[in-house]
Amino acid sequence: MSQTDADALRAEVRAHYGQAATEASACCSPAASSCCSTLDAGPSPFYAAEDRAQLPVAAVRASLGCGNPLAVADLRPGDRVLDLGSGGGIDVLLSARRVGPTGYVYGVDMTPEMLALARANAAEAGASNVEFRAGTIEELPLPDAAVDVVISNCVINLSVDKAAVLREAFRVLSPGGRFGVSDVVAEDHLTPAQRAERGSYAGCVAGALSRSEYLDGLTAAGFADATVEFTNEAADGMHNAVIRARKPAAQ
Repeated sequence: MSQTDADALRAEVRAHYGQAATEASACCSPAASSCCSTLDAGPSPFYAAEDRAQLPVAAVRASLGCGNPLAVADLRPGDRVLDLGSGGGIDVLLSARRVGPTGYVYGVDMTPEMLALARANAAEAGASNVEFRAGTIEELPLPDAAVDVVISNCVINLSVDKAAVLREAFRVLSPGGRFGVSDVVAEDHLTPAQRAERGSYAGCVAGALSRSEYLDGLTAAGFADATVEFTNEAADGMHNAVIRARKPAAQ
């Protein structure tokens, strides 16, 4: 992929999700409260009702993921967590409750509108153990070994350099750290052209890796025990999936 093509795709993704954040914010403003009168109206069927009920409505409305990475990340009290492409903050805020006051959760996002929405949601929720940082998931604004767990919800497929994302996830994890994400993944027989026929890049389909590509990428980045589990079909030959791996403990 040329730099021009990569820049164009990144701009497309930023614009798409910037608009989604703006719409979620406008919908959930006091002047438009009837639009968000119930949490069930939100586009987040992957979360339990009791979890959604704990959050600002705008955080639920802005959730555009394809799964629930918290269900597979095995978060524990005291964990330091990073959410790649944190959007409106739903996974950060839910993670913050699970890791408790001795833990800490970072969210990284490249879209200014999403960052503003996430920070507003954190303030509304009274979450003091969270921080949202501006940046790309290909160049994470965190030091080495900064977190114990990396999560993400249907974002890695949007990256223009997925190998860099996986290398960065490995870098910021402490030895023995866990990688647990939800993403759209293609069956191995689908070519990139066939994936593009099934949906747009910003729609989380055209840029999806195949199962083998994901596993190979995690191994190349240094991860161990990598698995890709399909959960339900997103399009013909394309699946919402759970991806797990771990960073080997220091020798």
